[in-house]
Amino acid sequence: MALEKYRAKRKFNITPEPKGVVKKRSLSRFVVQKHRASHLHYDFRLEAEGVLKSWAVPKGAPEQAGVKRLAIAVEDHPVEYINFSGQISEGEYGAGTVEIYDKGKWQALEGNLKKGSMKFSLAGKKLKGEYILVRLKDKKNWLIYKK
Repeated sequence: MALEKYRAKRKFNITPEPKGVVKKRSLSRFVVQKHRASHLHYDFRLEAEGVLKSWAVPKGAPEQAGVKRLAIAVEDHPVEYINFSGQISEGEYGAGTVEIYDKGKWQALEGNLKKGSMKFSLAGKKLKGEYILVRLKDKKNWLIYKK
């Protein structure tokens, strides 16, 4: 099931995060969340296949062309997470503050995530234009860069 890993890491009677369900249709949205956890990073999420496909991006998604950033694949999140911001309690998985940095729509242009390389466009308030996600050999690590 698409959200098993996500649910296994959380105690929903303690965390304010949504338990969520897999959605049947996609609205092609994206969100970038600034996550002040044990280390500050950004969570980049694309709505696809009924969930939010998710990557932790230590330095944030690039806003300028040619800048390549590491994006580490993490568990899929429920679509409801697209609006999540708040405090995850100390001692819980991902403890810290989550705030929405940017959100908007995305559109696939070439390739796909399953094949490990996808060119897509973002239309957010901060992130705009064409981007590429490329999976590296170890399958967990990706590069994201703006075209």
